[in-house]
Formats: sequence, C-alpha cells, structure tokens
Amino acid sequence: MNPDPERVLRLAGATNFRDLGGYIGRDGRRLRWRRVFRSDHLGGLSAEDHAVLAQLGVRSALDFRGTEERAATPYAVPGVTQHALSIEPTVAQRMQEIESGGRDLTGPVVEGLMRDLYRRLVRYQAPRFAEFFGHLLRAEAPLVFHCTAGKDRTGVAAALLLVALGVPRQTVVEDYLLTNAVYRPPWAPRPGIAPEVLQALWGVQVSYLDTVFEVIDAQPDGAGGYLRRRIGLDDAALQRLEARYLEPA
Repeated sequence: MNPDPERVLRLAGATNFRDLGGYIGRDGRRLRWRRVFRSDHLGGLSAEDHAVLAQLGVRSALDFRGTEERAATPYAVPGVTQHALSIEPTVAQRMQEIESGGRDLTGPVVEGLMRDLYRRLVRYQAPRFAEFFGHLLRAEAPLVFHCTAGKDRTGVAAALLLVALGVPRQTVVEDYLLTNAVYRPPWAPRPGIAPEVLQALWGVQVSYLDTVFEVIDAQPDGAGGYLRRRIGLDDAALQRLEARYLEPA
C-alpha cells in the first residue's frame, strides 16, 4: 500500500498550504486526498509553486480576504479561477482602537479579541460560509480556500467542513492547531509589540476554536442544526458533499 501523501505542501510563497485528505469522516470513510486544500494567501507564489498547483489539478481558489487585503496582495495563478468570499478583517482595527483609547495591548486582551472574532464569524458570516459550501458542492476539480494567514477565517471554514463530513472534533482541533507548526508570518512585527501579543495574534489556540463549537452546539440540534439552518446543508446536500469528498465505504 502506498503511504499517504504529504499533508503540508512545501511551497516557496505560502507556508500554510495543507491537504485536508486522510482524516476519518462519517461511517469510517476517509477524506479523499488531493481534493481540497486550505492555505494562507497565494499572492507570494513563485513560478515553481504555480507548477505544483497545476500538477495537483487545482482549478478554483476561494478567497475569504477582505477587499483591501485582496487589493494589497493580488495574485493570478494560471488555470485557477478566483472566487471572492469577502469577510473583512476586524482585529487590527480593534487593536488600534484600544491603543488610541490609552489601554495597553496585552496577550490576554488580544486573545479576547480573537475569541470574539471567531464567535462573530460563526454567528454573522454564515452567508459567506454557505457560499463556500456551495462552491464545494459544484466544483469538479480540486480547489483551495484561503484568507491572509490561512488560520482564522480559513480555520473556521475548515472546521465547519470537517464537522459536516463527520470528522471527530478532536481531529478538527488537531488540524486547526497545525497552523502553529507550519505557518510563518511574512511581515515584520511593529516595534514595541510584546511577544505575547504577537503570539496571540499570529498563532491559534484551542480557546479560539472553542468559541465556534460553543455557538454551534447552542443551536437547536447542535452542529447539525447549525449546518441545516444557517448554512443550508440539508440531508441531500450533506450526502452530495460526502460523495465528493469522502472515499467510498
């Protein structure tokens, strides 16, 4: 039997490009390898990276970045169609407001901002995640979804997808935390920002994802109810999703 493919693909221009294949989903069926990828933004990809995506057969990129983020770091990957699923960033603005108000930015303060971000994503951005699942259900070729760092907006999208496919929650958390092992922020830190603040901002924590689970578990019928009512995934849609992304029984 051939070994599983690499989960983390080593690209020159993206450090958080990962395959969601191999995880055990509903009824013990594995997610198909090389069908759906998650990543940080694709604006820094090299020509060699483009060749890797072509070899993988990637044809669609679902971009959760906001309007200014896309304008600041645009990209064009040959053969890949981009779809904007804009979710505007809020944490940097709220950090500036805190500093302007004379409060200190500390690790716990930023961690609180991040938890609120995740809570708001799952509560108020359900229409964007519904669009995301719509693309997943229509796409015939492998695709990649991403935001800027590939950890927050992308992390919530990945968690919802894995939950929809019946992946155990502990595995969902492990996939989410993999960002801490592979992601390398490309920008230089602003002078005077404490390391604990950078860690809270650039890393991921279980407590962040826990807020997502808290919101969806509080819905009638829990996660299944959230996926049906807020995302629009009825039983038929879930079966189509499983047929596309899970191996046969």
